[in-house]
This record gives sequence, C-alpha cells and structure tokens, in this order.
Amino acid sequence: MTENQNIINIDLEKKMKSSYLEYSMSVIVSRALPDVRDGLKPVHRRILYGMQQLGLDPNKPTRKSARVVGDVMGKFHPHGDSAIYDALVRLAQDFSTRYPLAQGQGNFGSIDGDQAAAMRYTEVRMSKIAKEMLRDIGKDTVDFIPNFDGEEMEPSVLPSRFPNLLVNGSNGIAVGMATNMAPHNLGESIDACIAYMRNPEISIDDLIKFIPGPDFPTGALILGKTGIKEAYTTGRGKIKQRAVCRIEPFKKNRERIIISEIPYQVNKARLIEKIADLVKEKRIDGISDIRDESDRKGMRIVVEIKRDSNANIVLNNLYKYTQLENTFGIINLALVGGEPKILNLKELIEYYVDHQKEVVTRRTNFDLSRARERKHIVEGLIIAIDHIDEIIKIIRSSYDNDEIKKIFFDRYKLSDAQSQAILDMQLKRLSGLEIEKLNAENKELADTIEYLLSILNSEENLINLIIDEITEIKEKYSDERRTKIVPDEGEIDITELIEEEDILINLTKDGYIKRLPIDTYKVQNRGGKGIAAGNTKEGDFIKKIITTNTHEDLLFFTSLGKVYSLEAYKIPEGSRTSRGQAIINILNLETGEKITEMMTLSELSKNSQLVLQTQQGQIKKTDAENFTNIRRNGIIAISLKDWDKLISVRQIDKDEELIISTQNGMTIQFNTKDVRSMGRSAVGVRAIRLDKDDAVVSMNIKGEETYLLVVTENGFGKKTSFSNFKNQNRGGKGVRCHKVSEKTGKVVDTLPVDLDTDIMMVSLKGDMIRLSARDVSTTGRNTMGVKLKNLASEEDAIVSVTTYDNMLEDEEKDV
Repeated sequence: MTENQNIINIDLEKKMKSSYLEYSMSVIVSRALPDVRDGLKPVHRRILYGMQQLGLDPNKPTRKSARVVGDVMGKFHPHGDSAIYDALVRLAQDFSTRYPLAQGQGNFGSIDGDQAAAMRYTEVRMSKIAKEMLRDIGKDTVDFIPNFDGEEMEPSVLPSRFPNLLVNGSNGIAVGMATNMAPHNLGESIDACIAYMRNPEISIDDLIKFIPGPDFPTGALILGKTGIKEAYTTGRGKIKQRAVCRIEPFKKNRERIIISEIPYQVNKARLIEKIADLVKEKRIDGISDIRDESDRKGMRIVVEIKRDSNANIVLNNLYKYTQLENTFGIINLALVGGEPKILNLKELIEYYVDHQKEVVTRRTNFDLSRARERKHIVEGLIIAIDHIDEIIKIIRSSYDNDEIKKIFFDRYKLSDAQSQAILDMQLKRLSGLEIEKLNAENKELADTIEYLLSILNSEENLINLIIDEITEIKEKYSDERRTKIVPDEGEIDITELIEEEDILINLTKDGYIKRLPIDTYKVQNRGGKGIAAGNTKEGDFIKKIITTNTHEDLLFFTSLGKVYSLEAYKIPEGSRTSRGQAIINILNLETGEKITEMMTLSELSKNSQLVLQTQQGQIKKTDAENFTNIRRNGIIAISLKDWDKLISVRQIDKDEELIISTQNGMTIQFNTKDVRSMGRSAVGVRAIRLDKDDAVVSMNIKGEETYLLVVTENGFGKKTSFSNFKNQNRGGKGVRCHKVSEKTGKVVDTLPVDLDTDIMMVSLKGDMIRLSARDVSTTGRNTMGVKLKNLASEEDAIVSVTTYDNMLEDEEKDV
C-alpha cells in the first residue's frame, strides 16, 4: 500500500440501500410502469415512434419485425432484442390487447400459448388506431428528450388522442410494486372523458354509468359490480370472471357444454389439459369427451356429458376447479409526474384530460405561429406585387442581397423574411390570378388566426374542440362491448327489488311531492263530479303532474340555478287525498331554494336542448345531455348573478318561438335559434332589457295556441291575439303586453291559451277561482283588461296562475 493511495470508508448498509433504490427507481420509471398520460411503457412508446419513423403507416406495406426491433434497439431502447420483440408481439395480439396498436403478418402466437415466430419471419406495421396515438406529434405537442447516447431525440410521452391507459390497460412488475390495469371499451371510455370535461365535479358513481366495467379482448362475463366499484373508487379491486358456456342437447338423450369465450389471460390449451387431468384424477365425474373445435370463426370447446350425469353439476364443478372462473386483480398503478401512484377512475380520466388540454394548446400555439409567419410572408408578397416595377428596378440595380433587403426595409418596411421571400418569388407569380390567390390566402390566414386565438383565449372553446376530436375517434373506431356484466350470487341491486310500474308524481306550488299509482284517477266523462287530487294546505295547489315509472330518474331545476336528480321510487308514496311530503326533506335544498321545473330524464332526447330563463332577463340554451348524469347534491344548471333567480325551464327539440313577459307589462318574442348553445355552467345572454324596477315573470313556448293570457296582482286580466306580437331581436326592450297601473297591479303571469283552455287563479289568502279563457275579454296589447276575480281585501293579491290541465280537481282526461 502506497502513501498516496486514498482509502474511502463506506457504510455497506447505506451503500446497498442507495444502490438498490437507484436500481428500483430505474426499473419503475424506465421499464415497468406506464405513464398515466399515454398509457405506455417506454418500450411500447419507442416501438410506436420507431415504426412512425420507418414510415410503417397502416396504408403502407408491412416490414420485417427484425427491422423494427433493430431500429428501436439501436436508436432508443438499449436492452435485449427479445424484450422489444415480445412487447411488439403483444401490441399485435388481438386476444391480449383490446385495441391492437400494431398489425402483424405471420405467426404472432395464439390464445393457446403458442409463441410467436422468430422476428425474422414476421412482418408488422402500425394499426389505424395507433396513428391516433401519434397524431400531431410533429406540432410541438409533447417534449422530446435525448436518447441514451445523445444522438437521437425521442418523445417523453405520446399525444395519445384517445385514453389509451383506460382502453388497453397495462400490466408490469416493478421493484416492490406491480400494476395490473384492465382494458375498457373505447366508446365508453371516451363518453366518460366527455362527461368529466363537461362536469369536472362529476362523481365516480356517475362515471360508472358511462364505464360499467372492464371490457376484455376475450369477452367472457364479469360477475357482480362490487369489485368493479371498489377498483374504480380505490384503485384496487378484484373482479370475478367467468367463461361463456351453454348447455345444449346432444345425440342419444345426452347433453354437452359449449364454451365460446374464456376469461382474459387464460391459456386455452392449458385449460383443456386441466379439465382432462381432473377427469383422469376423477375429481370431476360425468365427462365422456372434451375437444377443441375452435377455428377462424371463433372459440368452441366442447365438453360431452355422460348419459346419466347432470350437465349443470358438471359445469359448476368446472367453474370451481378450473380457470373457467377466474379472478382479475386490478391495481391501477401508473406514473404521474414520474412518480408511481395508485389512481381511482376519476383520477385516471382527470390526468388524461389535463394531458389533452396541454397537447391541443401546444398544437394550437404551433399552428398559430405558422399561420402568423405565413401571413407575414403573404403580406410582403402582396406589397411587392403592388410595387412590382420598383421592386424589379431595385433588384436589377443591386448586386448584393443584403443591400436589396436594406432598401426594401427603408422603403416598404419589409422584414428580412419578407424580403427573402420576394427574392425567391418566381416571375409567373406576377399574374393577376396569383395576386387574387395571395389576397384570398391572406384572408383565410386571418380567419385561421382568429379561430386559433379563440381556442387559446377560451377554456370552453378548448374543451369543446377536444370533445369534438375524441368524439370523431369514437365514431371511427368504437365497437360493441365484448364483456357482459351479470349479477353475482348474493349481490343484490336495490333497483331490481323495486317493481317497475307506472306512477304519477304530484308536485305542489309550495313544494309538497308524492307518488301515486297510475290508476288512482279513473277516467270520467266530461261534466262528471270529479275527485279531489289531494289535501293541499290553504293557498297551495298542484303545480306539476307527470306520468313516469318507478325506475325512472327525475330532474328538479331550482330557483338557485341548480338541478338535482332523484329516482322516482325514492319519492314517498301517498294516498289520493294526502298532502305529500315536503321536497326539502328529500332533496338537499338550500334555505329559500324552490323547485322551478320537474321533468323525467327520459324526456331529454339525445338531440334536444333546454332553454333556461332567469328573473333578471338572462336566457341560456344548452344541450340536454349535459344533465343526464347528476350527483346527489346537484350540479349547476345556470350560473346566476347576484339577486337573480331561475324562473323557467323548457325543453325544445327544434327551433321554437319564445314569449317572455315582465311584471311591468313588457313582452318580447324571438326564436330560440337567436340564442347560441352554451356550456352547462354558463351565465347565458340577455333575453330582454329590463327597466330598473322590472323583472321577468314568465317564459313560454308559443305553440298552437291563439292568445296570450295576461293576469295581474289585483285580479285584472285579458287575452291578446298572438298576431299582435311580432318577432324581435333578442335583448331588446320588447313591446307592451299590458297597461300596468296602480289599479291593476303588476303582471303575475302570462300563458298561451285557446278558447277552450281552463285556467286556475290562486290568491295570497288561498282563494282559488277557475274560469274559461273563452270568458276572458280579448283586447289589444296596451290595455288593462277587465276584472277576473274580486279579492277578499286590499292585502290580498293574485300570486299564481296555471292552466287547468295541471289540476286534478275535475278529472276529464286520460290518466
């Protein structure tokens, strides 16, 4: 030992610990776990990117797998060729990957466990859906990092224009942890992502309505929903799978079991061997023969049963002792920001949506930059053509490009890039046709820039663009669910215990609600005595009656701009004469929150829309599908300004004429097409311009009715022909529909009526009067009408008006 030799004392325990941690993190980050954004491990990401660089598009000829493996190994993945090839093979196996990202030609293995042929024999290219993983990668949508030797650049993540981690799942064993993520149906996964984008506060229970469970490549059955919900809620869970089997009669009064689908990741050949071993060991009796009749048309395993044996008993034993019934353990472990994390269903969707926002924003910035650069050049070319004689003279009289560019800048303020474009311009572009093309291109670029800026400046526009693009992918690649979810023995869904029957739901003005059997009210002839609809308290009356069934979901829109959902069977059943229960005891309403509208979820057709009107004159039109999944505590239906209230909600399936009236006797009529569609939580736009002391009291759809009925606080009223009201521009002051004075009081309500319409007026003191619209005077717009009801005192006033169709005091209609 020399004097100059350095000796470093090392704590062996600490050194082993730090080295092992470095190794484990390397395995976790660089090999074993998928990224939450694109759902890929580094090897899969490198394979897809390598195939794109080789030009192996779906419409191009396949290339030897060995070429792909060699290229990926030499440029990006410094590991063994067998590891790369095994990963490539799995991407191409339709029984391993729900939506294969590679398209193989040759022997790529089988569900029987057969190995793929050597890479020198097989050929491969990208599948069509794999292109969506790489779409826009050349537009600075993702970060690129140096490869292992610094000579190449590779993407740190792919744009992944569909939620690949959900759709194809992943599995891998790291150090001290493992991931096992189930595949899902593409259409269902995209629907869930769209639902989250439209309502970031959506619950996991509501997301499960879009993704009921995994969808395995091999189909089969999932038994029960408990394991699914546990996995989606906590990130871990066990799902019980079962093969699809049927028992059919066979020759000589015998039976046989036909197995057409087996659980995911079960080896078919080993399954058949296991059954044969159980028969040999006499652990299962009653099987006379077993054979595999699978072909290109699908799987078919035939188990023949002995004449004196029960096929159901044999099948139950097969479920018990073989992988015909299997458990898939879900572990939703993925890399989030480079760190492993267990994720629930909502978090998986949230991180993917955040990635898409970044991808589309970066792409939009890229396109914006290119559009601005091109517009800059085009503007320079237009200037040059406008001064073409002088430009040619300058070029001919100069010998140096730098001198020419300086003159261009001094005279025409042309930049270096514009000047170079002019110098590179061909003489044929001096024609009139080319000038027109440049002007048209300049306008098109200006429109493009405006559109791109609208995306960058609006979160709503960005979300809508993402929704449009992934909806397009869904329509192009989505298929039917393969795995069916069936009840497990001992697992009960409460809705299955509720008998599905037709019912009536009664809601009163003061918020009392009850459920009644549909046959409570029997049809009576006109002029009959009728029966009482309910024992409402003084001044209250039935505001809304709907027919539905016990399994239907009901929507309740409230004065505070929220909407709640409730299953119809959860509304307490009442007798014909009972008042019902206060809805505040059923829904989580805030103090002072009143029900504005009640409707069934089934009323909202896929293409319908809702129009919402507020007291302060705001109106909003939004897609009805925004309200198809609502959490128990409600969601925002419209954002309200201070002191505003939601007063009316109407469903429309086409363009309709709206009539909006105020308490000071103003009315405006316009078409719903004048109101643009907005997001669920938007504030809306102005429907009518109000005076300081005015407020909207009603919004109605002008249907087939002939007249507009107007009723005031002091009991005055009239009807005016709709011919007196013409369409106006939305947002105006409207026209007068009633001459309001101290004598008449403010307008309480307006209703579209016909001569045979009966109306009900209710006063503050609880007095009710029923009269026919035929008996109400017809007058012009700017009149006060006539007295319709004498009030009991000066303190009394009309507080509500409704058509008698909503009442059941005198039953004259089919129920």
